[in-house]
Amino acid sequence: SQFLQVFNNSPDETAFFRLMLNREGVTGSLVMIQPTLLTYGFNGPEPALLDVSSILADRVLLLDTFFIVVVFHGTTIAQWRKAGYQDLPEHEHFKTLLEAPRAQADTLMKDRLPVPRLVECDQNGSQARFLLAKLNPSATHNNQNLGSSEIIFTDDVSLQVFMEHLSRLSVQS
Repeated sequence: SQFLQVFNNSPDETAFFRLMLNREGVTGSLVMIQPTLLTYGFNGPEPALLDVSSILADRVLLLDTFFIVVVFHGTTIAQWRKAGYQDLPEHEHFKTLLEAPRAQADTLMKDRLPVPRLVECDQNGSQARFLLAKLNPSATHNNQNLGSSEIIFTDDVSLQVFMEHLSRLSVQS
């Protein structure tokens, strides 16, 4: 969180983030502290965990961090979009799948000040870093989770490893 770790932020940015946290209401403050992640499939939107395991090739993710809104397309969805399937009349459901997260992002950004930055990206693209930076690294280069389609290259520990270490320390003393 940019409220606790000020590394890689200028003093002005740190002051701005903390000022916005104090000025915003409860809902906005909660989104700043704990971003929301929705996953869109052909069955509609569903809440998702802020974990790398939420990244799937056939899903579109919508991340709201209050200051940045990310629309993330999985590999398969991105390939279909680049092939132009959304323009074909027999793929109307796919067109709806692409439009739904963008419409939700526009709704989120409409009444928010400062207006969040909108990032639309594809899996393995350069802009995907905005999503990957907020996710729990349960699958890293050190421990590869076979159920996930994405691996985060980080030295940070996952929430599960942190909780296991914390429980060992609490039992030890």
